[in-house]
Amino acid sequence: MRPLVILFVCFFVSSSSLPGLPGLPGPPGQPKTRLFQPQDLGLLEAPDRDQWQHPDQIMDALGVAEGAVVAELGAAGGWFTLQLARRVGPNGSVFAEDIQPAMLEAISRRMQKENLSNVTTVLGTPSNPHLPSGIDAALICDAFREMDDATDRSVIVTLLRNIGLSLKPQGRLGIVDWMPGGGGPGPAANQRADPDVVIRAARAAGLRLISREDFPPFVYLLVFGRATGRP
Repeated sequence: MRPLVILFVCFFVSSSSLPGLPGLPGPPGQPKTRLFQPQDLGLLEAPDRDQWQHPDQIMDALGVAEGAVVAELGAAGGWFTLQLARRVGPNGSVFAEDIQPAMLEAISRRMQKENLSNVTTVLGTPSNPHLPSGIDAALICDAFREMDDATDRSVIVTLLRNIGLSLKPQGRLGIVDWMPGGGGPGPAANQRADPDVVIRAARAAGLRLISREDFPPFVYLLVFGRATGRP
């Protein structure tokens, strides 16, 4: 049986006191983006993150199993990459993608420390993750606000379209983000990704909304499929 291929995207901001990230210039020719800085990776390692991020429930919802081939985009320091690597085991593999080389270096060091050899780092761009085709499921976790340039929505639409092109006809894209409103970890209330904005961008990229699942008290999951795929 062909191994399951799952694609994960996870870029996470973890502190109720963390200020909104400023707009930072991207690579030449790219629009401004709000990138989490490598020197602040310690903020992503809250000891209770697994309790409110619900990684096992998220992975269960997308069918991540032992032996699967998965990927995380916007992998930052590799917190979720580590969860994925442990879940898929030595017979599976994980692509950890980010647009910042320093993040990929941090992930490589982390996996070496954990003695895990099933993770491959991938340098992407704001509009193209440079991942293979044949993906069964994809996830953007707490990253939409960093990936979305409000002054040029074509960037996030192109990114989502490229993810869609990597999906199998029956493939799924899951977008996990913060519940509207303030409180708890994560960005300020006015900087959180509105589910309706996410849905509109995904539809513009040729994706259809299949379901929404809430993981109280802080995050929600939107599941999309290719518009041409069968239910």
